[in-house]
Amino acid sequence: MARDLLALQNGSDIRGVAICEKAEDEAKKLDGDAAERIAKAFLLFLSEKLAKKPSELYVAVGRDSRLTGEELAGRLARALSAHGCKVGDAGLASTPAMFMATKFESIDADGAIMITASHLPKNRNGFKFFTKDGGLEKADIRKILETASDDEKLAELAEFAKIQAEVSEIDLMQKYSAFLRDKIKSGVGAKDFEKPLSGLKIVIDAGNGAGGFYARDVLAPLGADVSDSLFLEPDGNFPNHIPNPEDEDAMKSISSQVSKSGADFGIIFDTDVDRAGAVDESGKVISRNAMIALAAAILKDEGIARTTVVTDSVTSNELTDFIENVLKFKHHRFKRGYKNVINESIALNIRGEDSELAIETSGHGAFKENYFLDDGAYLATKIVIAAAKLKPLGKGINSLITGFKEPLESIEIRVNINCENFSKLADRVIADMNFWLSQKSCMRRNQNGELELIDNDNGCLCKCGMSLVTPNFEGIRINFDTEKVKGWALLRKSLHESLMPINIEAQTEGGTAEIAKRLKEFLKNYKELDLSKL
Repeated sequence: MARDLLALQNGSDIRGVAICEKAEDEAKKLDGDAAERIAKAFLLFLSEKLAKKPSELYVAVGRDSRLTGEELAGRLARALSAHGCKVGDAGLASTPAMFMATKFESIDADGAIMITASHLPKNRNGFKFFTKDGGLEKADIRKILETASDDEKLAELAEFAKIQAEVSEIDLMQKYSAFLRDKIKSGVGAKDFEKPLSGLKIVIDAGNGAGGFYARDVLAPLGADVSDSLFLEPDGNFPNHIPNPEDEDAMKSISSQVSKSGADFGIIFDTDVDRAGAVDESGKVISRNAMIALAAAILKDEGIARTTVVTDSVTSNELTDFIENVLKFKHHRFKRGYKNVINESIALNIRGEDSELAIETSGHGAFKENYFLDDGAYLATKIVIAAAKLKPLGKGINSLITGFKEPLESIEIRVNINCENFSKLADRVIADMNFWLSQKSCMRRNQNGELELIDNDNGCLCKCGMSLVTPNFEGIRINFDTEKVKGWALLRKSLHESLMPINIEAQTEGGTAEIAKRLKEFLKNYKELDLSKL
């Protein structure tokens, strides 16, 4: 019986509830049946894209440490091989490595499926898909889920159902680890070519996800001391902390370990290793803006003279100052979402504007030199190379970003929208605010709540010291420059939840509260907005 699987789409990924605990979980259930349907739909997608018969295709399947990963991998492999598609079982793997299964000549997969739900709770799981061109787009995922929900479409595979293909194990992570080791050896260029990391002590926190290989199979063979690394063993119960570089407890854990062990620095991965965070030799967390600054500074140190760094929309003004005035690069903010940022960087290159780095504040970092693949282990490798070259000079990785300043205050406020059509209301709020700030004079609201110009101060919605930031590709970004406050705010809408996040940063004490107060004065007219946190 056909089943509507469209609820499983999460942008360019598929995510669902693999261990159902509540009745409401059923709508987003990702079980073996759904997995087999999706596998067949991906097979049809690949067949059409590559103009190959299903029986001519080769697909690699891998998983992270989640409890349901092995079962789902088996169901995917079964559905693919039962229709003539050769399957390479990568076992425990990272998401970036699964893409590389399409690039390594010794594997040369036509496509790859990674089973992961990134940092989500242990009862969740999901799929990420790759071809030789990279990760699939939102439209591709929708097409696959539409096909998976359609019995007639899936029936097109019937003629291949009698062709049983082989499922064989592939040593993907060994090949991927060797690839990263070679990158480090050539990048450091040490006298001891085979042991370029001798004398470096590095803490790796894998959070019981799939990232333990980086300490064991990449760093240790090159001479690094990784003896104080944390939670390298895969465990889908995630007993120590959420494997997420944005999680406060996770960052406290690795910070403490780096400080206690006297390590040169620490690296923390999310579950499937497509994101990374870092801690310097003092145990200080390298903030999300500073991480971007560090990645860009490494490119500068490697000899890149001029390029454009693409980031998501919530990066700081201080980061822009560092990128443009210290590094002499260009900073290009774009929409949140790692695929948006990556695709924008690719688009700039196509248009003739060199862009070597696309990186999001969440820890997704993609380099032009590495297929624009958001790869936490590759980002870590760039940091490791830089650290190994700095060590003989008596410097740590923070020396690369000495000109970078952090905002004094930084907050994110999530404003709930209490109405059914939350997207329409959010669009209206942003349009109204844009109109208000684009006028030469301050405004007020009339008795109908509409904005109008004023000729006196009665009921004034003052915008003095506020200015629109342009170009801006997401929501509305406002700079504040008054005697009381210097900073900025970004108001945007959530695509999937009934809320409007507001990011605020300030360089003045009490600045975020003052900015919030001024925004609230404008927003209080919209009764559907819950401003209790503002």
